Amino acid sequence: MRTDIRHLKYFMEVVKCRSFTKAAEALHITQPTISKMVKSIEEELGVVLLNRSGKHVEPTDAGLAIMNQAQLIVNSFDSLSSDLADIVQLKKGEIRVGLPPMAGARFFPKVIGEFRREYPLIRIELIEDGAKTIEKGVESGSLDIGVVVMPTDDDLFQSFPFVRENLMLLVYPEHRLARRSGVPLEELSEERFILFREDFALHDRIPAACIRAGFQPQVVFESSQWDFISEMVAADLGIAMLPETICRNLDSRRISVVPLAPPGIPWHLAMIWRRDAYMSYALREWIRFARERLQLR
Repeated sequence: MRTDIRHLKYFMEVVKCRSFTKAAEALHITQPTISKMVKSIEEELGVVLLNRSGKHVEPTDAGLAIMNQAQLIVNSFDSLSSDLADIVQLKKGEIRVGLPPMAGARFFPKVIGEFRREYPLIRIELIEDGAKTIEKGVESGSLDIGVVVMPTDDDLFQSFPFVRENLMLLVYPEHRLARRSGVPLEELSEERFILFREDFALHDRIPAACIRAGFQPQVVFESSQWDFISEMVAADLGIAMLPETICRNLDSRRISVVPLAPPGIPWHLAMIWRRDAYMSYALREWIRFARERLQLR
């Protein structure tokens, strides 16, 4: 059909005013223009919609039927236009954000709070999981954006980095290495390791660094929670490695934090999103907003 919303609105105004001339005045167009629009609807549908023979223009039976349906269509279109305007003006929307536990706890509460205050009708759905699982979620489209440990696939993802730190060694306060100013990885070959579980990037990164240093680490426990890992170190169940940011808040009376000797193990974080995926207005604004507030450390 060639008939569009504008044609229907013109027809409805003629029925409302019962006059082509008054309808044209109300719509601020010429009378021939509105007459031509209504005529085109009649020709397209093959019916007469208006009785033009009397003093006033009156709808025919077909005209009344069209009028009822046109009102529904116009109302729906106006509602859609309003919703789209809200989306474009960032009044509405939804963003699915994947956060690893350490990144979520330390870097995002304030950012999310500020964003919610500025855009209260944009819903942020937070999914907390390991960085490897989050990367897969962004790739599959189940997540709009997520935080991962770098490096990642630059051909598949766009990103911005916001943290550049190193891992620190956590040991029991009475451990032989507790008072060292730096510990090479090769000195840990006989230690018991407490790691993150397999869907976390550090699950692979730490053993890989140990293998490069010449040994396979002895893993005794795995967990998805950094605070549980630190508590196990405090109970002298093994050693662990956590980022500098997390280590700053640990109780030094119960856990000793020791730097790893160069080259160490980097912990670089970035937010990623698919290069070829559609980006909603809300997601674009979240990226802009987060990039401004998560200044690279």
